[in-house]
Amino acid sequence: MVVGHFIVSADVEVSRRFYTDVLGGKTVISGEANDQVTYVALANSWIIINLGGGPTDDKPRVTLETPRDPDRVSSFLNIRVADIQAVYAEWSARGAQFLTPPKQHATEIRCYIRDPDGYLIEVGQTTLSRGWRPPS
Repeated sequence: MVVGHFIVSADVEVSRRFYTDVLGGKTVISGEANDQVTYVALANSWIIINLGGGPTDDKPRVTLETPRDPDRVSSFLNIRVADIQAVYAEWSARGAQFLTPPKQHATEIRCYIRDPDGYLIEVGQTTLSRGWRPPS
């Protein structure tokens, strides 16, 4: 089993380049069978990028679209890193635009970026002595 994060994009190629060139992912599927769906392997997961669209027979009342208001979020990608300062510097140099520099909080240091379609992405480093894994 693998968990993938599906995002709707206004421009699949622009989003693919963000997730590969800026965040360091690797394109594993792109444009097969005359379809724009693209899979990017990122860390231990996949980002699945596709255009939006109206209802289909398996989701009859659901329309897929990019975020209408990027300041109202109900879900976001959360990327955990070992050295947030290094990641912040590296991704900034590659063109990532962070909302703020990394900020210290009670159990983590974190900051946020947006992808080309406005999706929020948290980048965080735990400060817990046990690391980011849940207790056994």
